[in-house]
Amino acid sequence: MDILTDTIIDNLKLFPFLFITYLCLEYMEHKTANRVTDVIRKAKFSGPLLGSICGLLPQCGFSVAAANFYAARVIGLGTLLAIYLSTSDEMLPIFISQAVSPLLISKILIYKAFCAVVFGYTAMFISLKYQKSRVIDIEQLCKNENCHCDEGILRPALHHSLNIAVFIFAVSLCLNYAVSLFDVNGIAKYLQIPLFGEMLSGFLGLIPNCSPSVILSQFYLDGYISVNMLISGTLVNSGVGILMLFRVNRHLKENLKIVTLLYVCGIIGGLCSNFFEF
Repeated sequence: MDILTDTIIDNLKLFPFLFITYLCLEYMEHKTANRVTDVIRKAKFSGPLLGSICGLLPQCGFSVAAANFYAARVIGLGTLLAIYLSTSDEMLPIFISQAVSPLLISKILIYKAFCAVVFGYTAMFISLKYQKSRVIDIEQLCKNENCHCDEGILRPALHHSLNIAVFIFAVSLCLNYAVSLFDVNGIAKYLQIPLFGEMLSGFLGLIPNCSPSVILSQFYLDGYISVNMLISGTLVNSGVGILMLFRVNRHLKENLKIVTLLYVCGIIGGLCSNFFEF
């Protein structure tokens, strides 16, 4: 019952972000498609910077919205990656509730944002060089979801949101139950091994759920892992953002490349944090 209750609460908190995201997409398609397209194209070079700032807010709503915007070709790879890397999900609330030094929290968040900007812009320039230009295609996203977008804005947005919410609830419930079966203390022992600890933290962060950020934060507070291992895991973890990406973006190989890139960036970011004082 605890797992079920937690899953329901998490999805209820996520639903407003889903609805607002799809409401914006529907409005863009129906009302201001050409004008919004021009604005986005002109502002695309500031995407990773803005994405890194948005991702710092303590929830995974922006990573969910980013997956939808990426699938609709509204944002590029650099912006998506920046949002995923800067997202900390439950780390910030846990640290605040445990009276962790505000200076330490600020340093971790600033470093995560720094990594998000660096890796985000790197990914953006590489993707611009080797990929064809991405045409904004909200209509295709709607067709994939069969949302009847010719019936106005509110109804299709609600249709999108409910479909995705049900999907996330089902998967999250399974993941929460699976995580509850893990030997948490056993995992903590392996996390203490240098390099392997960063790699395992990053792998744990790939679980599309809020549980990894909770576990990693508690491990750090209990002294099981170092701050660089915490950073590796939280850089990779984007809440249910990855889950949403696989749900709405129909290009499987592209999604796998993004996940691999996210993992590599998380490990590099965690290792490089050894050169900074926390």
